[in-house]
Amino acid sequence: MECKGRVAIVTGAGSGLGAETARHLAKLGARVALWDKDKQAVKAVAKEVQGLAVICNVSEASSVEQALTETQQSLGKPAICINCAGIAPSKKILNREGVMPLSDFNEVITVNLLGTFNVLRVVAQAMTDNEADLINGERGIIINTASIAAFEGQMGQTAYSASKGGIVALTLPAARELAQYGIRVMTIAPGLIATPLLMNMPQNIQQSLIQAVPFPKRFGQPQEFASLVQHIIENVLLNGEVIRLDGGLRMAAK
Repeated sequence: MECKGRVAIVTGAGSGLGAETARHLAKLGARVALWDKDKQAVKAVAKEVQGLAVICNVSEASSVEQALTETQQSLGKPAICINCAGIAPSKKILNREGVMPLSDFNEVITVNLLGTFNVLRVVAQAMTDNEADLINGERGIIINTASIAAFEGQMGQTAYSASKGGIVALTLPAARELAQYGIRVMTIAPGLIATPLLMNMPQNIQQSLIQAVPFPKRFGQPQEFASLVQHIIENVLLNGEVIRLDGGLRMAAK
C-alpha cells in the first residue's frame, strides 16, 4: 500500500514514537489524524504536519468511536492505523510500601492492551468499507506497538510486560480474522528508543543502557521506528508478525 493520499490514524501522536510517525506519514503524503488525550500536545504536532488533531482516550469505547466519526467526517475512511498510545510505569509486585495495588496493574493493562484492541476493532470495521486494491485486494493495515519487554521483562515490569505480551499474542489471530477483509495486522516491538523518557535519565544510566546494545551502540531513533512503519505499510507480504527493533538487545533481569 502506498501512503500518499491515504487516511492514516496515529494514536499517541502528541509525543514520542506517535508524533514522529505522524510527521513521517505526512511527509509521504498521507492525510493524518492524530489521536491523543493530551489536547495541547496533539494540537501542536497536528499544526506542524497540517493534520487533524483528535482528542481521544483509547481505553474508552465511546471516545474511540467518537474519534473515528470525527476522523471520517473530516478526512474520510482510514486505510492505515498505527497504535502508539501507551504508558510505561514501573513497580514491583512486593516493595517497601507493601504489595502492588491491583489498580496499578489494571491501569497499565487497560491503557496498553485494552486500548490497542479497542482502536483495532473499531478501525478495522471502518476499513472493511474501503475499496479493495485491484492487485492484492488490500483494504487496510493496522500496526500495533509492543516492546521487547514482552519477551524479556525486567524486574518492576510485570504490568508493562503483560500488557505488551498481550499485544504480541493478539497479532496473529487478529491478522487471521481480518485477512478475509483484506486487512493486515502487524506489531513492532521496539527496544531502547531515544524518546524523552530515556533522554531525561541521568547520563551514567543512559551509558549503561547503551552498553547492553550489541550493535549499533546507541539508542534507536524515533525516525527509525517511523521508517519501519513505512516499510510495513508498503510491503504487503508482511502480515501477522512481530518485528523487533532493538539492535540485537536482550534485556537483563534488572
